[in-house]
Amino acid sequence: MRELDVALAEDAVARLCIEANLHLPAPLRERISLAEQAEDAPLAKEILGDLLRNLDAAEALHLPVCQDTGMAVIFAELGQDLHLTGGGFEDALRRGVARGYKEGYLRCSVVEDPLRRKNTGDNTPPVLHLRLVPGDRLHLSVAPKGFGSENMSRLQMLTPAAGADEIVAFVLESVRLAGSNPCPPITLGVGVGGNFESCALLAKRALCRPAGQSSADPFYAALEARILEEVNRLGIGPQGFGGKTTALWAAIEAAPTHIAGLPVSVNIGCHVTRHAEVTL
Repeated sequence: MRELDVALAEDAVARLCIEANLHLPAPLRERISLAEQAEDAPLAKEILGDLLRNLDAAEALHLPVCQDTGMAVIFAELGQDLHLTGGGFEDALRRGVARGYKEGYLRCSVVEDPLRRKNTGDNTPPVLHLRLVPGDRLHLSVAPKGFGSENMSRLQMLTPAAGADEIVAFVLESVRLAGSNPCPPITLGVGVGGNFESCALLAKRALCRPAGQSSADPFYAALEARILEEVNRLGIGPQGFGGKTTALWAAIEAAPTHIAGLPVSVNIGCHVTRHAEVTL
């Protein structure tokens, strides 16, 4: 059995918090660039160009791509043949987030109580999703999530009589209600199936798929393409000023569900939907 000191996981999370906030994933940047080239509306084209220049400035100045450096969401896949040593795993991840946000001079946005609103001062605790998987490795993915887009996310329990048309209608309604609030062009993570809480997690996981990577299931790949096309027909456009680029991409994650239900969730991401990952 392989051993891993949790201090290495702490170090990795600290690095990933900084990396994710300073560098947009290349596939998503490419989608913005392609959208700028294809956009016909002059103002929309100019805004997309501004977004690209902002990314260049962030790289050159070593600054976050967005002032909202998000609430840290950590996806951890722990190999069942890996033995963690040196202390508590969750404590190490929390220390990693605190270090990353301090060392990276990232904005701390987490309050310790949802009603009394006192800032924790170090952007902890993170939101942790832990899965036990085969093998002896630890895979960590850190996805800082800003709340301009998070606040626009929705979940609905459809009836099992619903189908693809109703799912598309719900996504379109969600985007229409969101308008300019999530800083479009947006990314869309759509969860289908599971139950109430797991459906939302499906949508969050969908946002961590590389931008432009279609579902491995041809049925859902076609549905992703349909959603993207119909969302872009809404005409909300970059930053809500009109144009044909309301969304950069859409990803669907599906899971088995109960015979009596059809949960659907939409997790909206902004144009800087970020994550960084490493395997230890």
